[in-house]
Amino acid sequence: MSARHSEDGGRSLVSAAVLAVLVPVAVGVGIYLFGTHHTPNYDNGLFGEHGTAAVDLKAQLSTALLGLALIQLGLALWMYGRVPGHRPAPRSVPLGHRVLGFVILLLSLPIAYHCLTTYGTETSSPRVAVHSFAGCTLYGAFAAKVIVVRSRCLPRWLLPVVGGLLVLGVALLWYTAALWALNGDSVPGFSSI
Repeated sequence: MSARHSEDGGRSLVSAAVLAVLVPVAVGVGIYLFGTHHTPNYDNGLFGEHGTAAVDLKAQLSTALLGLALIQLGLALWMYGRVPGHRPAPRSVPLGHRVLGFVILLLSLPIAYHCLTTYGTETSSPRVAVHSFAGCTLYGAFAAKVIVVRSRCLPRWLLPVVGGLLVLGVALLWYTAALWALNGDSVPGFSSI
């Protein structure tokens, strides 16, 4: 391999790494800044539901979203041969994984839009602060996953790390809001404030 080829490969890796960090951070910071500078509108609705009914609907949609994220995780583990006792995944599994990822993104958007425009980014309690910060970073993690999937320069171990962080983010968002709403405004580890 020539020195020039090696040098170009090093530059590509650095460029991809910078992109994989800066874009997700910019997305998360952008959502945070919008949420802190936007005037919340507590009268916003979600698919025609308002107030407590909108919160209940978001909790149900978020529960479905968590279930889909867990299926997505299972498909990823199957694709990469990490499910003991199972044959290698058929060719249709990677396509199903991509389609399901797109469906998850689409399902998450109305939930996130309602949260952001109705409440903004809040820190009124530890539970709400964790939920707000996790929500801001989730779409940065989506951006990171897309960059890592498309990059041929970044280490392949980054893909399961970013994918796992996405599932963890969805689970944390569900725990701090959907479970809280479905459990009578209470979750273990956080006060009922």
